[in-house]
Amino acid sequence: MSQRVAVTGGSGKLGRAVVTDLLQHGWEVHNLDLVAPRDQECEHTRIDLTDYGQVVEALTSIDSRYDGIDAVVHLAAIPGPGVAPNAATFANNVTSTYNVFSAARHAGIRNVVWASSETVLGLPFDTPPPYIPVDEEYAGRPETAYSLGKLLDETMAEQFCRWEPSMKIIGLRFSNVMEVADYARFPAFNDDPSLRRWNLWSYIDARDGAQAVRLALDLDATGFDEFIIANADTCMTTPNAELVEKVYPGVPLTRSFEPHETLLSIDKARRVLGFAPQHSWRDA
Repeated sequence: MSQRVAVTGGSGKLGRAVVTDLLQHGWEVHNLDLVAPRDQECEHTRIDLTDYGQVVEALTSIDSRYDGIDAVVHLAAIPGPGVAPNAATFANNVTSTYNVFSAARHAGIRNVVWASSETVLGLPFDTPPPYIPVDEEYAGRPETAYSLGKLLDETMAEQFCRWEPSMKIIGLRFSNVMEVADYARFPAFNDDPSLRRWNLWSYIDARDGAQAVRLALDLDATGFDEFIIANADTCMTTPNAELVEKVYPGVPLTRSFEPHETLLSIDKARRVLGFAPQHSWRDA
């Protein structure tokens, strides 16, 4: 019998890829989103995640749709800084995440994966990172209201797992999500390395982001953990050594790296989740 998963934000850029991937791997998927999907791959329910009552109902039962949920993937959010005023972004995103975590706990759901963000690493790196490649080992350095909210989401996840030790809540610090159509813009980035310096020239193909979600759902674990999720390469043809020397001179290098290897380290995701990016803009 397939497991039933609710995906909040399933109509969005990453959400669409997640819905497709989970369906292909045998999950029964239900999309919870204010916005209707452009392609109806699974059941869609319109929901306001800032309304706790709606979230509780959506994670327990909805007439004619389902009775009970096995897992939650929480992707819905105002998607970045500047999309809405700071206070509105913070209020929407943090409240929605609290509601999802709390409703999942009370519904007996113990498997939760949600979209944290690369921004907790200190993006846009106007203050240089403490070292390169960056990883999950240093404390969060939010520089925007959006990023602050994501860091508080991680703190909430840790505390929910302390309250409910049987829960697994995994935060995926996604890099900038891209679809195949976006790759036409990539060659122009090489003309000016400063255009993409803000996230160390990284990105995540939506399909590989979906792979990370599925692997996190499948992970046999309890408690809170977080993982950087980026593609294996940068968005540049200029070698990393040249980029770093030009844009971030003096920043310590903790190890050697390949000419086009991602500088948002995915070593932990590879080791723990088995994450193995399959796509690259270079193949598009």
